Amino acid sequence: MKICTVIGQVVSNSKHPLLEGQKIMVMKAEGEDGGLQVAVDGVQAGVGCKVIVAQSGAAGAELTGVEWPLFRSVIVGIVDEEA
Repeated sequence: MKICTVIGQVVSNSKHPLLEGQKIMVMKAEGEDGGLQVAVDGVQAGVGCKVIVAQSGAAGAELTGVEWPLFRSVIVGIVDEEA
């Protein structure tokens, strides 16, 4: 799992049927330089939110109900505050 900050949302006029109704968010991982990543939003996070991202097929399967989902990264929680 990773802690990331949501910096945007992917906009598309067509999606695979399994992604219909799902938000795809753009994130930057905390403590990592460089690249961005995308994840399907399982918790209705918004831009600016600090989130927990699971990177496993099991998280994608749970969200879609499909045994072999099209994606691995899923936002599974929002960090309210850090201790």
